[in-house]
Amino acid sequence: MSFGRSGTTGSGTVRRSGVVLVTMITALVMVSAGCSDDPKYTDKVTSSSLFDDMLKPGIEVTEGAKAKTVADQSIGISPVSPISVKATEGSVTKVRIDKADGSPVKGKVVNGVWTISEPLGYSKTYTLKADAVGVGGTSSKSVSFTTSAPDLLTQAYLTPSRGEEVGVAQPVAVKFDEVIPNRKVAQRSIHITTTPRVEGAFYWISGSEVRWRPKNYWKPGTKVSVKVNTYGVNLGDGLFGQENVSTNFTIGREMLITADDNTKMVTFRKNGEVIKEMPTSMGKPGAYTDNGIYIVADKHDHIVMDSSTYGVPVSSADGYRTPVDFATRMSYSGIFFHSAPWSVWAQGNTNTSHGCLNLSPDNAKWVMDNTYRGDPVEVRNTAGGTLPGTDGLGDWNIPWSTWSKGNA
Repeated sequence: MSFGRSGTTGSGTVRRSGVVLVTMITALVMVSAGCSDDPKYTDKVTSSSLFDDMLKPGIEVTEGAKAKTVADQSIGISPVSPISVKATEGSVTKVRIDKADGSPVKGKVVNGVWTISEPLGYSKTYTLKADAVGVGGTSSKSVSFTTSAPDLLTQAYLTPSRGEEVGVAQPVAVKFDEVIPNRKVAQRSIHITTTPRVEGAFYWISGSEVRWRPKNYWKPGTKVSVKVNTYGVNLGDGLFGQENVSTNFTIGREMLITADDNTKMVTFRKNGEVIKEMPTSMGKPGAYTDNGIYIVADKHDHIVMDSSTYGVPVSSADGYRTPVDFATRMSYSGIFFHSAPWSVWAQGNTNTSHGCLNLSPDNAKWVMDNTYRGDPVEVRNTAGGTLPGTDGLGDWNIPWSTWSKGNA
């Protein structure tokens, strides 16, 4: 990569002031003249010897904010630690670091210092070549180095998906495929931007998953951008981020859903107006549906409800393995809206389910078609407890006073 003036990239030459050049040359003449009082003595100093060597620029290659020198054949260089190149007594004119495919690593120049501007690969060997020019001529330097090779890597996965339109209760979910030893470092690597600005906070619902949500439900139209920059970051105990990931999503219309066990009706309010009501049958005695705020998640045209996935053997008295249609998840503990034609007689008057909200086939299909991921569902007045905040879709059941303090 060639560059010229500070703060620019591309080809160019940094010109030194003619006054400086004249001053330096004058100083050299004076030093030469002062070497001997004998007019017969000739000090034959040529441009290729003492003074020329003194004025040739030096080239420094450093790593990180502390500017640690990168020597030739260095190993264990962090792939995200900035590599910088600067000249002493001169200006850098060209820097190039080639990738395995032959393309150059990107860099930028600020105040005469070239600095890498993209991450390097894990366990890769690179050769940096730099040129500089000064009053005494030009210099070149070549440095080979190898980046670190972590034994343990973890990948982050994001919800919602890129470009998705979601409901007003949708949290930002960052799930790693390993337990994170240093949660604070992980949180510092997550950057969330909202338009308009929104007050929010992180909270870990498990050892491998952190959520970020606002204090109150999102306002429709809010735009959210998420960047997880864990690549090259030590997340504790030698566990490094595998790859940076990002997403962006938009908050859609407001849909507030309530399921009241007193009336055994589900009510849908869109932008403040009731647009739909439907009867339901919730959890029977011994399998009461928990109260609290749930969050709409994934949807399935067909799914098999299997009690063993939630710790209840199919062969037990309360066990089941039942295929159902039009299932909309409300919790990770197995609560769904779903079609239950066998309980239409009970919907609106009697609780007969294992905890799910049973609906008629038409109503279950309507729920699938008209709800978004992130729509809140508030269940009220059941004989059950409260959906745990760490369920995975129970975020809003953790009071803000607790959530905002975090648990990193």
